[in-house]
Amino acid sequence: MTSTPLTSTAATVADGVRSAPPAATATGVVKIYGRGTTEVRALAGASLVIPTGELTAVMGPSGSGKSTLMQTMAGLDTVDEGSIRLGGTEVTELSEKERTLLRRQRIGFVFQSFNLVPSLTARENITLPLRLAGRSADPAWLDELVATLGLGDRLAHRPSELSGGQQQRVAVARALVTRPEIVFADEPTGNLDSHHGHALLAFLRRAAREFGQTVVMVTHDATAASYANRVVFLADGRVVGDLTEPTVPAVMTRMAGLQQPAPQAGR
Repeated sequence: MTSTPLTSTAATVADGVRSAPPAATATGVVKIYGRGTTEVRALAGASLVIPTGELTAVMGPSGSGKSTLMQTMAGLDTVDEGSIRLGGTEVTELSEKERTLLRRQRIGFVFQSFNLVPSLTARENITLPLRLAGRSADPAWLDELVATLGLGDRLAHRPSELSGGQQQRVAVARALVTRPEIVFADEPTGNLDSHHGHALLAFLRRAAREFGQTVVMVTHDATAASYANRVVFLADGRVVGDLTEPTVPAVMTRMAGLQQPAPQAGR
């Protein structure tokens, strides 16, 4: 993946996010699945602030609620209690239709499984969110994304003609093409080999640092988390700590502490 100089527009965007209010905020979020004997509290009062223009990683043991937190903050699922704000919008007060419009107009998504449309070319997949929103692509921004992600010679190819790394880069370009307020990435390197995984993570970090893009990434991988500006840790449905400018050893140490069984009473 090659790098290209930033346009002056991208540099201006990056300069403007440093003192901006939070991109998203979750306060006391509770999410319950099932009722009675089958009740599961996926989130039990989770609170989290996502700064604008940073790459934030969310980690935690299996069942800690990290994917549920991302889905509720992105408006993909409702909450039982608490507040979720995207910029100045209270997401919990929106109808299903309004949440759909919110996702389409203000949020980008990168999924582990890519979720590309098989019948569309790479270019058509990238610009699909714009067409759904009835908008035209900004040619300069589209060219910037394509060049930065090294996709210039693959735009006419369909997903079946692309490698896994190329498909994920198309998915990243699709998430960013609308210039969303925030991008949610769910295990974005899970289906990639080490080389392509590192390249993708480096781009997400660059998107935050130079484009001013806000990215929230759920991951179980300490190496992936080390690319973030900050790692937030969940356990038992709550945010239990964070780590700024993380390193792989520091993340692994923190995760090991979360995965230790709780001490029994009297011991």
